[in-house]
Amino acid sequence: MSLFSSRLTLLLRLVLVTLAGSLGLAAATVQAQTPARFADNMAERTRACMACHGDQGRAGPDGYYPRLAGKPAAYLHHQLRNFAQGRRHYELMTRLIEPLSDEYLGEMALYFSLLELPYPRPSANNVITPERLAKGQQLVTQGDASRGLPACTQCHGARLTGVQPNVPGLLGLPLDYLNAQLGAWQTGQRKALGPDCMAQVVQRIPADDLNAVSSWLARQALPANAHPAAQAPQGTPLPEALRCGSAPQLHGGKP
Repeated sequence: MSLFSSRLTLLLRLVLVTLAGSLGLAAATVQAQTPARFADNMAERTRACMACHGDQGRAGPDGYYPRLAGKPAAYLHHQLRNFAQGRRHYELMTRLIEPLSDEYLGEMALYFSLLELPYPRPSANNVITPERLAKGQQLVTQGDASRGLPACTQCHGARLTGVQPNVPGLLGLPLDYLNAQLGAWQTGQRKALGPDCMAQVVQRIPADDLNAVSSWLARQALPANAHPAAQAPQGTPLPEALRCGSAPQLHGGKP
């Protein structure tokens, strides 16, 4: 090989090495300047939930997917466990949470519980008489001693915004969702950790009265403070038949 050829080969090698180094430096610079496509946080990990439950868990647009934001963390965790363990039935939910550990479900529940978002205005417009609405209000706020029914406020709080850490609020929920869940309890399609106090309550209420209850609830605006209460109202203890496995604090047990 001639001296000229040797020098040309060496020069080409130097150029290639320099070019490779420059390209590597440029790639590293671009990578450093380009933000990660997805943030590694719970807001990103729960995007699948929002496809049904609305942006940030505000509630789905069709009335059947409930709000997640701001509900008590233990209540949300219980519901995820109910789907995972077969007490609630919705295949899409079951498949989504099937691969997740119970600890991770708890982290998801805590994330949604800490979101503080405004509630929409009540939108129920079903046809119902004033007399039936009054009946619904009576059952919600006073109960019916003749049928052994406590008022909804006795468990769900005087403002009906729920009670920490296990009891959900009843306001701000779509009418269709309320009817679907009350009906599911009546037919045994929805269950809670035993003893299941909601099943006992709902099975004592005729269908037309359940409709009155849901219709009245779905027409109520939330109070200025929509946070769950720190504890249930003090009053007449729940009867033994209405003990709640998922909310033992309602009858003097520990949460």
